[in-house]
Amino acid sequence: MTRPLVISDCDEVLLHMVAPFKAYVAECHGIDFAMKDNDFGKAMRYADDGRQVEGPEIWRLLGLFFDTEMHRQRPIAGAIESINTIAAHADVVILTNLNDERRDARARQLADHGIHARVFTNQGPKGPALRAILDEYRPSRAVFIDDLPQHHASVGEINPDVRRLHLCGEPMLAPHILCAHAAGHAHARIDAWPEALPWIMAHVTGEQA
Repeated sequence: MTRPLVISDCDEVLLHMVAPFKAYVAECHGIDFAMKDNDFGKAMRYADDGRQVEGPEIWRLLGLFFDTEMHRQRPIAGAIESINTIAAHADVVILTNLNDERRDARARQLADHGIHARVFTNQGPKGPALRAILDEYRPSRAVFIDDLPQHHASVGEINPDVRRLHLCGEPMLAPHILCAHAAGHAHARIDAWPEALPWIMAHVTGEQA
């Protein structure tokens, strides 16, 4: 019999991203970052004149961050211990929306923090990528963890039998992210690992259908 499978996102689920990105753009590019709603594209302004940073430049800065600054990322509270507890009972893989050439760097980054898991990179909605992972592993049951509601909608549409947990461990983002559970795309919304772990384990072990 195959093992259960947990498919987890990385940024804002296992590791902080926005907080170190905010520090990086302030220190190196003179940019203020402030989330006031759920629109990441409007969160960045140049400190000297208040001009909004436009989309192409935001993507360029994000690319620079992931190429040169991933060492700034620190674990979400409880994430390392929780994911390793889960790994004793299930296969764990990481499904992260990074370009494919950054996959090995992400795997090394997670290993440096004590998470030794296979990493899958993806661009766009995660439903198709998760379907391919399920086709390879053929798990007895599966749990998907992500901080963005659109990925829960995508996974739920293509893989409705997968249990879906909406978890955002970054306090700067969590209040502004639309709730996938409230929208009917996730089975639960839990933003802290000490509370999330029992929920995940109940689905991994089959105690909760």
